[in-house]
Amino acid sequence: MKINDAANVLSALALEGRLAIFRLLVKAGPGGVKAGDIAHAVSANASTLSANLNVLSHAGLIEGRRDGRAIYYAARYDRMSDLLAFLMDDCCNGTPEICLPLINIATRAASCAHDQAEHEETTRSAQAASVQA
Repeated sequence: MKINDAANVLSALALEGRLAIFRLLVKAGPGGVKAGDIAHAVSANASTLSANLNVLSHAGLIEGRRDGRAIYYAARYDRMSDLLAFLMDDCCNGTPEICLPLINIATRAASCAHDQAEHEETTRSAQAASVQA
């Protein structure tokens, strides 16, 4: 990620409402959240929500998909990962204790990702077994 791209992404997150939306979508996972449910969760009116979703989308942090009449929004984890990598690229500079808290956060995130992958595999296996039965 280039510095101007990182500045654009950080700018998109620099408003409390947009940051709350993005964090909600990160927590929700790849399935995303319906626009109306986002509005309810962050107490935003339709026009404010639409403007915030537009800014986050243009920064590449979220994407929307239509399912019937509903629009679901989901975080773009690849973009979030690129930003985090950019921010941590020059970390430590020979002083590893500076990055230790960040390593602990990354380790927790990796554990969470592993647990989620196991859960999804178990769910797929159970669904396959029920289809075959």
